[in-house]
Amino acid sequence: MQNGYFRLVNTPAGGFGIKFVPPKDGGTPVTLGEVMEWLDGQKIAYDAKVVKNFLESGREIICQLGKGTCPPVNENYKLTVSQDNLQVSVRFYPASETGSRMSFNEFLTDLKYRNIVFGIFTDEVQQHFQSEGVFCTDFVVAKGKPPRHGKDAEITYFFNTDLKVQPTMKEDGSVDYFNLNVINHCTAGEVLGRMTPADEGEPGTDVYGNRIKPRDVRHKNFKYGNQVELSEDKLTITSKVDGHVMLVEDKVFVSNVYEVENVDISTGNIEFNGSVQVNGNVASNYTVRATGNVVVNGVVEGAHIFAGGNIIIARGMNGMGKGTLDATGNIVAKFIENAKTAVAQNGYINTESILYSDVSAGDCIIVNGKKGLVTGGHVQAANKVEVKTLGAQLGAHTIVEVGVNPKLKKDYIQMQKDTAELMKEIKSAQPIIVSFAEKRAKGVHFAPEQLKYLKDIAVATEEKKQELIRKTELLDELQKAFESQKKAVVEVTGEVYAGTTIVIGDVSMVVQSSYRYCKFERVAGEVKMAPL
Repeated sequence: MQNGYFRLVNTPAGGFGIKFVPPKDGGTPVTLGEVMEWLDGQKIAYDAKVVKNFLESGREIICQLGKGTCPPVNENYKLTVSQDNLQVSVRFYPASETGSRMSFNEFLTDLKYRNIVFGIFTDEVQQHFQSEGVFCTDFVVAKGKPPRHGKDAEITYFFNTDLKVQPTMKEDGSVDYFNLNVINHCTAGEVLGRMTPADEGEPGTDVYGNRIKPRDVRHKNFKYGNQVELSEDKLTITSKVDGHVMLVEDKVFVSNVYEVENVDISTGNIEFNGSVQVNGNVASNYTVRATGNVVVNGVVEGAHIFAGGNIIIARGMNGMGKGTLDATGNIVAKFIENAKTAVAQNGYINTESILYSDVSAGDCIIVNGKKGLVTGGHVQAANKVEVKTLGAQLGAHTIVEVGVNPKLKKDYIQMQKDTAELMKEIKSAQPIIVSFAEKRAKGVHFAPEQLKYLKDIAVATEEKKQELIRKTELLDELQKAFESQKKAVVEVTGEVYAGTTIVIGDVSMVVQSSYRYCKFERVAGEVKMAPL
């Protein structure tokens, strides 16, 4: 295969012209644009229409260009460097009939003059110079070495870190609140997590000999509590004791489960660094506070329960207008009635009924089972509320709100304040650093304490810049979370009664008539109802 090419020659009739040689064996013909670009580069006049007609004849032919002897044009080339500086291609053009060929050494000298020094391979090009020449054909004459990008560190946990398992429905339509399997039991010596270290990758080199740095990778470290042991190579964590393992904000905790029959006058308030299991009931006015889960197999009265993990109440809660539930994770209860507040900060709430209670969840609220009833009070969730019966025929004031996560909003506002303060501190430090640098450039000498002061400012500023990057990334993540909440929805699988207020984000509507099997979404800035 041979590409077509062109060459300046003397013409038999006198004067000179450009000779077009067609391609052979499937080669590529030259284009008019390439011919015109080359002639312009040699400052040779031509008629584009005439040149075009001769070129498109497809034959070996000479197009007359001018009078006199053919100009002496030496062999030359067009060199192209890829945008990433990792590849150099060259395209040779033949000398005119009165010109001279380029030598291989001249070409290599040219490459060096252009600072192309790395990855040169010359076999194909050398063949060009050792033969009559291969023209109007692209040769790769140098290739850089691309960087090998590494991988971020990864942590694999060997226990369930996503405790969003929903209760199962029994055949009779009731919900099984007893067998949830949300507690991760572990034994002493059990491996809880393993680290795959970050791979830094390898630098590359471009054709100019410049080092190409691989992209930065993220390193990770295990975060863990007292009952967890880190291996010598810092790649494995194991449990020191038999107990319960959970992951809270990327930190692994292992704790024993504290078990009691009832929480009442016999026990007093309970505060435990771990999980608490109550086999009976929690009496009114008592408090249970645990860093892990709180599981109550009986009833919770007007009590106060705080859990760093989940709250599970097998027989439900009658809060008597004063009881509170506060879980970092999820809340699962047979029913929630007359609760002052019930908050699942980062998770869901699952129950068969919610009556006259103030309830909120960072994810969703599911009210199903035989009753699936929400009547009275204020129910709010970040993403979704799913309920069978909403409101009441007698018009009990019921508010259902989605598309808001109070905790996320609070975190977002605080993060904005933090980033603004960091930017202010970084900006105030810049004039000091610049002033020191300018004075030093002028030869001013500083006392050791002044140099230490400057070093302290520079180190603190760099730390603040890194903190600003981290907080900006967190702001972006929170912003994405807010975006997802714009799709929040209220689903009614049974009936919604007139008088119920539906709030989605910052807009609301009051249901005027009873409807069945419907959903409420935010559309074009308004709350709209649609069939399920």
